[in-house]
Amino acid sequence: MKAEKSVQKGKKTKQTKASLYKAVWRWHFYAGIIFAPFLLILAVTGSIYLFKPQIEQVLYKDYYEVTKQEDRMTPSEQINIVKSEYPGANITSYLPGDSEARSSEVNINYQDESLTLFVDPYTGKILGELNSEDRIMDRIEEFHGELMAGTLGDRIVELAACWAIVLIVTGIYLWFPQQKKTGFAGILFPRLHKGKKIFRRDLHAVPAFWITGGLLFLILTGLPWSGFWGTNFQSLVTNTGEGYPPSVWVGSAPTSSVQTKDIAEVPWAAETLDVPKSDIQGYTPLSIDDVVDIANREGMHPSYSVIFPTTQEGVYTFSAFPPKAKDEATIHIDQYTGAVLADYRYDHYGPLGKLIAIGITLHKGTEFGLINQLISLLICLGTILVAITGVYMWWKRKPKQELGAPKAPSIKKMRYLLFILIILGIVFPLVGLSLIIVWVVDLLIIQRIPAVKKVLNA
Repeated sequence: MKAEKSVQKGKKTKQTKASLYKAVWRWHFYAGIIFAPFLLILAVTGSIYLFKPQIEQVLYKDYYEVTKQEDRMTPSEQINIVKSEYPGANITSYLPGDSEARSSEVNINYQDESLTLFVDPYTGKILGELNSEDRIMDRIEEFHGELMAGTLGDRIVELAACWAIVLIVTGIYLWFPQQKKTGFAGILFPRLHKGKKIFRRDLHAVPAFWITGGLLFLILTGLPWSGFWGTNFQSLVTNTGEGYPPSVWVGSAPTSSVQTKDIAEVPWAAETLDVPKSDIQGYTPLSIDDVVDIANREGMHPSYSVIFPTTQEGVYTFSAFPPKAKDEATIHIDQYTGAVLADYRYDHYGPLGKLIAIGITLHKGTEFGLINQLISLLICLGTILVAITGVYMWWKRKPKQELGAPKAPSIKKMRYLLFILIILGIVFPLVGLSLIIVWVVDLLIIQRIPAVKKVLNA
């Protein structure tokens, strides 16, 4: 009797494991089929954007490079030349150039266009102009971050990134050997002589295992930029004291509804920094020459830019987010007195802020230069390979007239998987929302239409 119970218990355990495996496989299958195109887009655009400095150096070499001479024109002289060539232009920002062989950049709004003008700081010659909408790498970045579709695109990208985490979790379960095996063939390296079917599986599962850590890192370091999860996470970081400390303010912190990201492109940690106001009583505005002197005196990284005030109460903002996170800085100064009103640098960040700042520079491939770029490129190429082989494997296995999805097991046998999905749905709300939508569609449509139910094997 005892032996019989033991046998039944063993059968039940096997059935539970088999059901769980099918359930995990099913979620991995559908998530992969739906989000593979988006992961491909992110991986391809990410691979290109990693090499933005090198690509732009080639594309805009004639605009960037200048010959160093003995005398250098002042910023105001350079800007006056721009004003004479573009009468009525509104100057929005000025970049001195990060080396003596680099042109200055003057950004203007002119006849309803946003233009960047490259100026030789030694001769005053305007080397060329670029419309902001024509900058190729900006378009690549926009495609990478929001599919060039605004808020809707941003949410789709965020959803794809979050579901990629589900793919990783379920993929690791499917990759992990379910039975005792000898050796690491099919686990750490593909089996080359076991037939096409096994080779196709290994060509998907083995590379997926090797890039898992890197891909997860890229997803988690990219999410802080997302519109929904990233915005809420940023608020959480600020409200828990991991954001800017009181020491960044010279005097009392301002009560302002304007955040720094509203007036300038600044490092992630400084985006929600309140913008102070200039004191306008009895003063005349500083010249750009004085402003640049202050920026240099305050030790800004050479790649910094000066953002001009747009109102009488506005401030000059210095912003630098160079290759290494430790050099980041955001400073607001009074446009009349030159007084530093806020000085926020990497050293002021809380531990979480520092972690995110480094994560962002690693994500962009700038923190460790070429090595960083090449490692990230390998992860992107691995993602492309895994996405393509996953779809190809499904296509070769797919029976005619059906999708070939594993059969849906009873919901009672999916409780462990459901628990994991619910946790992921709470941490990543868009995943949770999409799960609810899938559940409603399954309940109201799939389960009520036999033909659809058969195709989906539901």
